Order: sequence, then C-alpha cells, then structure tokens
Amino acid sequence: AAGGFIIPQIWHVGSIRQPDIGPNPDDPVIGPSAVVHPSLKDKEGAVPATAMTQDDIDEAVAAYGQSAKDAEAIGMDGIEIHGAHSYLIDQFFWEATNQRTDGYGGATLAERVRFGVEVVETMRANVSDDFPIVFRFSQWKQGDYHHKMAPTPEELEAFVTPLSNAGVDYFHCSQRRFGTPEFEGSELNLAGWAKKITGKPSITVGSIGLDTDFLKSYAGAESSPTNVDDLIERLETDEFDLVAVGRALLSDPAWANKLRAGKEDEIIAFDLKHMGFLT
Repeated sequence: AAGGFIIPQIWHVGSIRQPDIGPNPDDPVIGPSAVVHPSLKDKEGAVPATAMTQDDIDEAVAAYGQSAKDAEAIGMDGIEIHGAHSYLIDQFFWEATNQRTDGYGGATLAERVRFGVEVVETMRANVSDDFPIVFRFSQWKQGDYHHKMAPTPEELEAFVTPLSNAGVDYFHCSQRRFGTPEFEGSELNLAGWAKKITGKPSITVGSIGLDTDFLKSYAGAESSPTNVDDLIERLETDEFDLVAVGRALLSDPAWANKLRAGKEDEIIAFDLKHMGFLT
C-alpha cells in the first residue's frame, strides 16, 4: 500500500488466555484479580488467573513502554494500545475482572483507569512528542457483549479524560455497530462522544460496510455488503475523523478502492471462511 502508514497494535490478553497455550505455555495466566475470566466460565478446565503483584504491574507497564520505543526506532508511524474487548488493560477497567483493593481497583471506573493511564504515560515518555499514540477501548466485553462500562456521558468523561491527559492522541472506539447512538438524547456514536469530550481525533469501527455484526457473522450468519452513505455523512459533519474496517477488508482487500470507483456491486461479501486468511 504505497503511501500508507503502519501503526502496530500492542496487545496483552491477560486472564482471557487459557492454560497451556503458547508461545510460553508454562507461564501463569495473570490478570488484575484471581478470578476466572467471564468469557471462560463455561469452559472445561478454566482456572482463576493469578492476581498481578505490584512487580507484575511494573513489569507490564515497562514492557508497553519498551514496545513504543521499539516501534519508533524501527520506523513505524505510531502505535496503538489495545485497551478494549476485555483483554488485560480492559480487565483493569471492568469490575468483573478487577476486584482489587489497592490503588488499581475501586468502585468507580475513574479509579480503575489507573493501569491504563500508567501504560499511556510510560509509552508517551518513551517516544517523540510527535509520535502518535492511539488508544482502543470498548464498552462491550467478551463475556458480556451488552455491557456498558460507562453508562453516562459523565462517566465516559471521567474515563477518557485522564487517558487523554496522559498522552493519547487518537481514540479508537470499538462498537458492534458504528451507527448505534451511544447515549439517549444524542445521535453521536462512541467515537463521536470521545471526540466531543477530549477534543482529540477519533476512529470509528463496527460493522462498517456490512449488514451484520461480528457476533452474528461468527455464528454463521451471512454478511452482505451495504452502502456507506451514513458513514460518509457522519465523516463530513466531523463526528469522527477516521474509519477502521475489519471483516469487509478481510474478504475484499480492494474494498476501499471499489467504493471510491463506485463499484459497490463488485465488492466480495464476507464469509466466515475468510477468517482463515488470518492463520
């Protein structure tokens, strides 16, 4: 993709990892608290995570910082932190997986955001001021797809503001369907709210160009291409700034070029078999 940019995504799965899974199968499964991840509770052999000690937390934060430094050193154009979908960073945000009683836990989301803030601060300190840091987050969780981590605009503000102040440049806001309003009384989606609150650019994602969300797709439902008129209208009103596309590009790498050329009828529909391209 000549002229494109490359931004690696840094990811730690935390307690969602199952025992004996590589590349280091003997390593303990760790997470904020000694609980079974909700997405694994019905799986045979699922075990509670080992609660992270302060040393574990310090080591993880330092590793995130080193990853950012390495990304810039090898010529990447920025870095993205995966803080969504109930992986490690998100496990600190979620009360179901964070039952800590120290400074990394708490009854409110504003208290539980600390680990994420420390990750951002450390990465920011390890890269140039103009090296972009993207933070991906979601309301929904693996194990509870209807969860709303921040049920009000005020709680969302208490969550994204410290991350923004720590050094996030872009917020990548994951929804199952990008066109779903995030809160009653407003048509803004999650990316729209993140931008409104922080003033930072935001990225929208979720079933773009498809008529089914990923849950239905993975369950075997057909996913047909749809027009992107609503997406374009919202981009033109500056509700959000960038668009992330997954399944539509996985099935048809020429998806964006076909849209530009007005060849929507030539777009290849997503099929679950296309997930095999990732392995």
